[in-house]
Amino acid sequence: MSPALPHAAASSRLPRMTPRMTVPLIAALLALALAGCGFHLRNALQLPAGIGPVKVVAPDPYSPLAESLADALARAGARPADPDAKDVAVLRIRSERWGNQPISIDQFGRAQEYSLRYAVIFDLTDSAGEPVISTQAVELSRDYVSSPTQLIGSESEREILATELRREMSGAILRRVDAASRATVTP
Repeated sequence: MSPALPHAAASSRLPRMTPRMTVPLIAALLALALAGCGFHLRNALQLPAGIGPVKVVAPDPYSPLAESLADALARAGARPADPDAKDVAVLRIRSERWGNQPISIDQFGRAQEYSLRYAVIFDLTDSAGEPVISTQAVELSRDYVSSPTQLIGSESEREILATELRREMSGAILRRVDAASRATVTP
């Protein structure tokens, strides 16, 4: 009679892992890993107390940034202001500037890489005209490659980057509004 190996006997008593059991186990391990890494969801946008209805004003009445900011403020709980109302808070976009600067050239002196820059100057006043956020500037940039010999797709890439920069600019401005409101709440 040959003696049984100890590890063979122990492994026969353990339940077998089935695919149905591994999915919850992996989900639990991922949840523990995320909890341990310090990741936290961002809190919702907090508007300054008593700000009331907010109107977004821009030099261009059809500005995509102004429309994006108005939508985001409405999602954050700000009441949209009537166009004719006088006593409303105003998020004023003072200026929007785009720039496209070459950052590298090839051996023939043609630009290969560009830096697309987007700068916005804005401020926020309450319904009494008092500044909630003084005039500030935010500048964002993205680099992209544009081959001088293959122009197909380079213009569409620039348009995609411009749309992305507008979305990021809207978020950056709203984070500044949020930071200003949190600064007035905390002592």
